[in-house]
Amino acid sequence: LKEDFEIIDKKQIPSTTELKNEEKEKTEEARWSAPILSLAKKASENLALSYGNALKSASLVGFISKPVSNDSTAKTSARYHAMEERANLMNMMKLSIKILIQSALSLGRTLDSDFPPLQQFFVVLEHCLKHGLKVKKTFIGQNKSFFGPLELVEKLCPEASDIATSVKNLPELKTAVGRGRAWLYLALMQKKLADYLKVLLDHKHLLSEFYEPDALMMEEEGAVIVGLLVGLNVIDANLCLKGEDLDSQVGVIDFSLYLKETQDSDGKQDGGITAVLDQKHYVEELNRHLSCTVADLQNKIDCLEKTNSKLQEELAAATDRIGSLQEEQQQLKQQNELIRERSEKSVEVTKEDTKVELDTYKQSRQGLDEMYSDVWKQLKEEKKIRLELEKELELQIGMKTEMEIAMKLLEKDTHEKQDTLVALRQQLEEVKAINLQMFHKSQNAECSLQQKTEAISSFEGKTNEMMSSMKQMEERLQHAEKARQAAEERCNKMKQELAGRLDTCRQQMSQLDSKCSTLEKELKSEKEQRQTLQRELHQEKDATTLLKTELQQMEGLKQELRKLQDEKQQLEKVCEEQEQALQEMGLHLSQSKLKMEDIKEVNKALKGHTWLKDDEATHCKQCEKEFSISRRKHHCRNCGDIFCNTCSSNELALPSYPKPVRVCDTCHTLLLQRCSSNSS
Repeated sequence: LKEDFEIIDKKQIPSTTELKNEEKEKTEEARWSAPILSLAKKASENLALSYGNALKSASLVGFISKPVSNDSTAKTSARYHAMEERANLMNMMKLSIKILIQSALSLGRTLDSDFPPLQQFFVVLEHCLKHGLKVKKTFIGQNKSFFGPLELVEKLCPEASDIATSVKNLPELKTAVGRGRAWLYLALMQKKLADYLKVLLDHKHLLSEFYEPDALMMEEEGAVIVGLLVGLNVIDANLCLKGEDLDSQVGVIDFSLYLKETQDSDGKQDGGITAVLDQKHYVEELNRHLSCTVADLQNKIDCLEKTNSKLQEELAAATDRIGSLQEEQQQLKQQNELIRERSEKSVEVTKEDTKVELDTYKQSRQGLDEMYSDVWKQLKEEKKIRLELEKELELQIGMKTEMEIAMKLLEKDTHEKQDTLVALRQQLEEVKAINLQMFHKSQNAECSLQQKTEAISSFEGKTNEMMSSMKQMEERLQHAEKARQAAEERCNKMKQELAGRLDTCRQQMSQLDSKCSTLEKELKSEKEQRQTLQRELHQEKDATTLLKTELQQMEGLKQELRKLQDEKQQLEKVCEEQEQALQEMGLHLSQSKLKMEDIKEVNKALKGHTWLKDDEATHCKQCEKEFSISRRKHHCRNCGDIFCNTCSSNELALPSYPKPVRVCDTCHTLLLQRCSSNSS
């Protein structure tokens, strides 16, 4: 700080008594005419007492040298020196804020970055933030920047995230000092510099990482400076960060600005002119607002008339559509009745066909049963013939002499006949397998036609009887084999008696061969009959498949009926939805009429607004809290009433102002509703 301040002679610095006399003379002069200037005047009167002390202390910083005797005196001197520095910086901050407010209000416009009091304010604020900063050692070297504590604001207050991102996105800034200066510029433009620094002071345990214990931001002077910064919310600043070299700017305080007289008679006249201009702007804004609202109302009336005509046309079209839909519905009902009649007729025809097919099936079954009974009779006759042959063999066995030669021949014949019996047994097994296959196929046919084919169950019972009869035939064949074995044993006993009757036996054997050939032919005929039975079964299966296809067709007709019923229900739903739409259109018409009445009432209310004077308001109109030095007065640029800062913190662009202006909460909501209604 000693290096940055410029040293000025003590003769040039006015005393405190002179400054007080000057302030008294200035207060006796004409009062502020505009309401905003009255707030600035109160702030300047509070800061005037520290005017001379700041200049004296700033000039004495470079001349005073204190001896250091020992450790205790060094500590006390260091504390005293830090207290002096904090007091000097606080006084300089008061001076810079006072002169900045006075000069800004005298100009009556937004401030640029080239405005000298604004530049000096940022220089003093930078010195205040640098006071007592800790030096952080890094790989590059020592780093001492005030941008570190400012980065904490983004974590503590999420509203400051926009400032942090915009500062980081600036490519021209390469140092932390430049980023910190850009951050201060943006916070001042947002009129939230005091709020952000207050958030930092509320968390001093975080600031202890960046500042020494005796730093300005860690003591009471920091809270005082934050309270002074609240007065800067009156100022509108428009600072351009592009093109400015914030990294290499030299922060030197120029005391020549604070030695000049800040208030003249010209300033008073300018204050009156600014008040008149403010009222003129307010009246122009009201006129423009009223003209805009009238034009909007006319446009809305035209739109409503157009919508009414369109709605009437839509109603007529909807009634025509409803009539056409009702006609289509009647046609669909007639088609449904025709389809039902056709389906019922087709069902009756299919039932009659199935009955005829079942009768034919029963008749074919009866023919098969008769064929089976004939075969069974033939088998019985063959068994009787075999018994007669066995009796004749017993009579011929009495021949003893001819049996020796006949036995050898008989052995050969018996072997051959055993082979033929084995072949016959294999054929019987094949017949059994075929019967089993037929049985399984008949079971499958029963599963598919359980409800309609009762005759198939009777056929299965008959097949079971055939199986049992075949088993009985097998048992009888086994008995015949046993009888033959007994005959062979008897032949062995009677070999001596059969010798004389070999010729007769040979003749009888030839007869037996002929009979065996006839039996084989009969077996072949039986196989052919079974094949015919299998073919008939296949034909019956084909008939069942045809019946199944007809049933599927019936199901398809049923599905078509269901689809037609669904379409009918959908058409009924469409009719109901159209009726609901007509009802909703009627509701919209009634709501639009109500909105027109509300808009007329709002216009009547807006015509009665006037610009309220500063002396007439002592309490906030919305929260009804009393105004004080900390709770200042603010005019709403839309309605003209006076509110506190919390009730008028919103900003909106109005027709008479090129930039967003302060607006109360009620006007803010009304204007937003109008914007949304116009956009819709």
